Amino acid sequence: MIFRKLFGGNDEQAVSVSEAQQQLTAGKAHLIDVREPAEWREGHIAGATHIPLGDLAQRLETLPRDQPLLLFCRSGNRSGRATKLLQQHGFTQARNVSGGVIAWSAAHLPLERGN
Repeated sequence: MIFRKLFGGNDEQAVSVSEAQQQLTAGKAHLIDVREPAEWREGHIAGATHIPLGDLAQRLETLPRDQPLLLFCRSGNRSGRATKLLQQHGFTQARNVSGGVIAWSAAHLPLERGN
């Protein structure tokens, strides 16, 4: 996928925005947004949990270990780091959403604004 080439990330650790959207619609994954609060307010995916990357290590105990976790940010860089962090702590089903919000918006998928 072009976003994987542009923004990096391990293909084994990533899913496309269309794959993410399908999993979310089916209720088969939890979405974690690791962007900063101002970015979150500018637009986020409905149902996402907001945990800025800098807070993620302190919030590991609040995340389910037995369910798929999809992590995203603006482009996929920070969420790639977040995915690696989770996997290092035993979250075997953590995956990065390739291209992040940029790819989500480019695919004309909806974003919520505000809190």
